[in-house]
Amino acid sequence: MILLKLRLNKGLMLRNRLLLLALLTVVLAHGQFTDVINSNRPGKSMAAFSVGKSVVQAEGGTYFFREEHNLLQTTSTGLGLEAVLRWGIYKEELEGIFETQYQGDQFVTPFGTENRRSLKSTIIGAKYLLYDPYKNYEEKPNVKSWKAKYKFKWRQLIPAVAVYGGVNLNFDNPYTFESDPIISPKLMVITQNQFSGGLVLVTNIIADKVTTDYPSLGGVITLTRGFSEKWSGFLESQIYSSDFYADVLFRSGAAYLVKENIQLDGSITANLKDTPTVFYASVGIAWRFDDNYKPVLIRSGKDKDKDKDKKGKKKKKKKKKGKKGEETVPQPTGTK
Repeated sequence: MILLKLRLNKGLMLRNRLLLLALLTVVLAHGQFTDVINSNRPGKSMAAFSVGKSVVQAEGGTYFFREEHNLLQTTSTGLGLEAVLRWGIYKEELEGIFETQYQGDQFVTPFGTENRRSLKSTIIGAKYLLYDPYKNYEEKPNVKSWKAKYKFKWRQLIPAVAVYGGVNLNFDNPYTFESDPIISPKLMVITQNQFSGGLVLVTNIIADKVTTDYPSLGGVITLTRGFSEKWSGFLESQIYSSDFYADVLFRSGAAYLVKENIQLDGSITANLKDTPTVFYASVGIAWRFDDNYKPVLIRSGKDKDKDKDKKGKKKKKKKKKGKKGEETVPQPTGTK
């Protein structure tokens, strides 16, 4: 009898967890804002969805790095700080983004040693969600069958699509080429697929500093998976292609959810070549401030049809008369 009760309790717990995951999936599919913080860290790709209108989110961290160039016989070792400020402006699909990175290192060459300290990058830009494949689409989650819920669906191959435009600001930066102007553009196309089983695939196609002497083309591909309600991990590949610097970096890491609006993370980065060899180790935090957020209801086509039917029925109803000939109007019922 006790064993039977334990099995029933485990079954109910499993069903409740499946229901929770199903509800979270619906939230992720139908809106920008989610109950749990949505951070771009610790990877370097940018997700298609914004943080939500009036929401402010700070993401930052510190990193240690070492680069060795076998051909030039140079070594660079140091620390850096990086910070990103994201805020939802005007509407749900639009997000303003400010990024900055400060780095200090010891640069050793055959001719001597140089200690460098400078802003390595400063970028101001905005991102806009052009297309969400789940907008106005409703799918009833199957909480009774794990197999039915997590089976592959062809709709998952259709990505959400966003575009990004920004400007690089150069403040006498020793980490870039000498002819790099004060202002240069950065453009990006972003896609995001959400697959069954908690898998998310994000792709960034980047054209950076396209008006300068050394334009850069590249991209980032990130695969993220949630392992539990608190832990998630990712694998990432980043490509740079320009006459100034070309490389392929591989990155991996994990994130831990402290609270619904706070996330801690860590990652390591390395490459395969020796001109130079690259190693980075990073830790960071993401913190969302959403006190001013007002939920935005995104209705499906079925809901809109129901509302039209209700309005049509209300028009057909006749007004009721009171005892003394006064008209009594039914009280309206609000919908959320």
